[in-house]
Amino acid sequence: MPALRRFLRASHAFHWLSQHRSPIAVRWNSSFSANQFAQLASRQSSKHQIYQSLSSDPYVNLSIEHFLLEHAPADSSILFLYINRPCVVIGRNQNPWLETNLRVLHNDRDVADHDSENALYVRRRSGGGAVFHDEGNLNYSVISPRTSFTRDKHAEMVVRALHRVGATNTSVNDRHDIVMSLDGASAGEQSPRPRKISGSAFKLTRHRALHHGTCLLDSPNINSLGSFLRSPAQDYIKAKGVESVRSPVANVSSVFADASVPFGIQDVIANIMGEFARLYQTSPDAVRRAQRAYVHDPELYAGDDWVVGAVGEAEGYQEPEIKKGIDELRSLEWKYTQTPQFIFSTYPVEEDPRERPALPLSLPPSTRIFLRLKHGAIIESHISISPDSSIASEQAVRAHEALKGRKLHEIQPTQWKEVLYEQLGAEEDADTIEELARFIATKLGWV
Repeated sequence: MPALRRFLRASHAFHWLSQHRSPIAVRWNSSFSANQFAQLASRQSSKHQIYQSLSSDPYVNLSIEHFLLEHAPADSSILFLYINRPCVVIGRNQNPWLETNLRVLHNDRDVADHDSENALYVRRRSGGGAVFHDEGNLNYSVISPRTSFTRDKHAEMVVRALHRVGATNTSVNDRHDIVMSLDGASAGEQSPRPRKISGSAFKLTRHRALHHGTCLLDSPNINSLGSFLRSPAQDYIKAKGVESVRSPVANVSSVFADASVPFGIQDVIANIMGEFARLYQTSPDAVRRAQRAYVHDPELYAGDDWVVGAVGEAEGYQEPEIKKGIDELRSLEWKYTQTPQFIFSTYPVEEDPRERPALPLSLPPSTRIFLRLKHGAIIESHISISPDSSIASEQAVRAHEALKGRKLHEIQPTQWKEVLYEQLGAEEDADTIEELARFIATKLGWV
């Protein structure tokens, strides 16, 4: 009988929603299907919202988050928690060739690599630096009225939740990051040194503020993050836009290595929900539903002024606005042509006078490679091999005519070889040109 009453109650609420698009009236603890998410989230009375994602797809989660920022009531407070599959996520104004090692990521530029299980490369809509996500990293997102927003408010909320599970050595630093203090003995150092466990990014609109951050709880990749975030081209690129600040990191779970009770990510999630509820005076009924929704009851629930529950790919793909956002984040235009202007140069130039590493011995010492790119397309270049300046100049002119306007992410290794052989082959041998093409493709993330 309880199950029947619950079914009838949910059926009645769903029927009412179907017949009355606005406003929405709900019974206490009414449950709803995925296709009601957008309507419930946009409902003017939905002042308090808490969601945990069932999806590990970063495109889905970031697009649900963006929908909530754009469409939830202006005076609402929202908590959204999600865990993504392995991926590198860069800020909106960052350069993927500088911030990531594209060679070890899923090759989204090549249709032949469609089924790769490698980590994804993702560009988000907010600013900030590059971060690595995996199944041991919890992403928290809080969307609130801009008038009450401060940059430390929600990081401190997460710290309070971490303290509740026993990670009392965590705090917020002056960069709005959450750090964890390790004693010198456990860190193998002479003096205590804080390790970063959470970075933040922000997006502010006229009325709303989005703060989302990572939280390294139990990442299995904690010792190999550099392999994803260290670009093979970093010695050659000078970029406009935001560059990431590198910091030593650690897992929160490392504090509990000798604990009798195992560390649990879901415990952290439940406590973050509790701290959010205390911060924004959310109904206890809403919090109880939210805390058990993911494990016990993967549905949406709503009360007079709240909506909570589990969301995921069903909500993402059934709502046209969210689906549009997913498609945009997946597109190569968004991922690559949003890149601010930058140069790639194997030799010092006025705007980047750094000394460069020596070129491979397989290339002549006279080899020069310079590319200037805007929106990911080549607008200026100089590629030459000859030690004779007049011949080198002719080589560079011919190569530029073949490369100008081309989008860097579209030029495959075989195409570099073809272009360079056609434009430089009259003066240079095939092996040298092949080595030159391989060097460029290697540094710019193809092979």
